[in-house]
Amino acid sequence: MAKKIKVVDLFAGVGGLSYGFAHDRHFEIVAANEILPAMAKAYSLNHPGVRVYNEDIRGLTAARLRNDLGVRPGEVELLVGGPPCQAYSTVGRRLIDDPRGKLFQEYYRLLRELDPKFFLFENVRGLLSMGGGELLETIIALFESLGYRVQYQLLNAADFGAPQIRERVIIVGSKLRADFAYPRRTHCAADGATDVSVPDLKPHLTLGEAIGDLPLIGAGQRASDYATKPQNDFQRLMRRNAPDELPDHNAPANNAKLVRMMELLPEGGSAHDLPAKFKPTSGFKNTYCRLWWNRPSTTITRNLGTPSSSRCIHPCAARPLTTREGARLQCFPDDYQFYGSRGDRNLQVGNAVPTFLSIPLAKSILAAFRAAK
Repeated sequence: MAKKIKVVDLFAGVGGLSYGFAHDRHFEIVAANEILPAMAKAYSLNHPGVRVYNEDIRGLTAARLRNDLGVRPGEVELLVGGPPCQAYSTVGRRLIDDPRGKLFQEYYRLLRELDPKFFLFENVRGLLSMGGGELLETIIALFESLGYRVQYQLLNAADFGAPQIRERVIIVGSKLRADFAYPRRTHCAADGATDVSVPDLKPHLTLGEAIGDLPLIGAGQRASDYATKPQNDFQRLMRRNAPDELPDHNAPANNAKLVRMMELLPEGGSAHDLPAKFKPTSGFKNTYCRLWWNRPSTTITRNLGTPSSSRCIHPCAARPLTTREGARLQCFPDDYQFYGSRGDRNLQVGNAVPTFLSIPLAKSILAAFRAAK
């Protein structure tokens, strides 16, 4: 077998961004860093062969990887990760010196130390507009200062088969002799204009198509058996190696008034649709909102089980999404393990990159490596 491309996974979360690499025999994830203990434990459960550093990223260095794993700088050929940028708005060349940019600084430091041939950097759509776009320009300039040819695109996971509208900025940098091409989308909105450059696009997968085989439980209930046999290719894929008992399909026991409020919400409705005596006295326009069955989900968050958070109420049941339903929307198969309390598990799901976005990115990166040989 040809030598595998060694990968280091930073800000690893539960493994969504690196999923495509972990499940491709041409790559080998040798190390991952994740500071949250429950998150790191979940990553380890799903990647038993990976050395997981559950600690502040400042303690991870190229020298330590060499001492612990025998991996020398240059032998790591791919660095992946998505350091949060929401916490700072620094613009200009102050980014490296500003303490608010410390997580980006650590990504940049390890990129400089490890000197991989390729890197993948993921972030939220808001990165495009922070500081009027100057923050993104600064990040790209810093990467280019290390000798990388840098590109970026905004990709929507729904365009690659995920049952969720979730946009992410994907920055890549390469020192390969071959060009990198972003993956071409395979899906589009059902009523979207035809893209002549990508023929035969499939319609976006809907929430109902993603979770329709899961039991329709109520508030405070749980279920461990599937409601039906798989009804489509997505469900079959999610259940390929499913355990005997369906995990993480349990709903919080909300109080009677909140349950009644959710019962009164129409599909796709919001608090504005409620009778006056049930309208909440606080909240934003996208809180206490019901999802749609025949559309992709809106972007889920770590609060997918909290009705007062962003739109997360089940289209048909008077409750928010379960952890398992959230995992389906993030394209984690049913045998993927989460760890800790309900809040821990929902954080692991809600913060992840959908695996259906990671998989085509891994294939495109592999194609660039192959073309460079």
